[in-house]
Amino acid sequence: MQVRLISVTNPLIEVENKALSPEGLIAYCARVSSPHQETPDFEKLLSYCISHKHWSVFEMVDMTVEIVTSRAISPQILRHRSFCFQEFSQRYAKAQSIEHYQPRRQDAKNRQNSLDDLDESTVAWFDHTQESMANLAMEKYEEALGKGIAKECARVLLPLGTQTKLYMKGSVRSWIHYLEVRTDKSTQKEHRDIADAVMKIFTEEFPVTSRALGWG
Repeated sequence: MQVRLISVTNPLIEVENKALSPEGLIAYCARVSSPHQETPDFEKLLSYCISHKHWSVFEMVDMTVEIVTSRAISPQILRHRSFCFQEFSQRYAKAQSIEHYQPRRQDAKNRQNSLDDLDESTVAWFDHTQESMANLAMEKYEEALGKGIAKECARVLLPLGTQTKLYMKGSVRSWIHYLEVRTDKSTQKEHRDIADAVMKIFTEEFPVTSRALGWG
């Protein structure tokens, strides 16, 4: 799993001869009906907007991140339809690797939960099985490509653990919702690890908003 920041909206206007920060632009747009639109201070305003659920102002700024994960997790990410996505295509490019997962036990009381308490022999069995399946899948995939079979057909031989890369762009409002949902313990651990990494980026890029949300 890898997550990195690709871009954040870059304001082109200045207030009091200073370039606006992304959060400054949110506040500037929020004050569209105010005679004090160019007031440089905005911490109280953004806190007020969050506490009173005035979410639309947070749609004025976007953030894009790059995520490297598996095909098992990317469909969960793609469900967040307020975002725009670009994902690595196995139709046009060759798959390179298969990710390995740390096995966990199914929680009998909650289908959305798993428990990290498997015995060593079961963990070893799963690790060995993953390795065997990954090696076989990649061997047959390479063999299919060598026979001239199209990538769009050969990819059917690949498991859900096959690595993928995607770009995820959304407004600050969308990221707030995503992080509230996907940092929750009900989210699969591999996806939650991604959300935790995005949270770290978000709090660095939007410190005022994060503090108002109780994240900073």
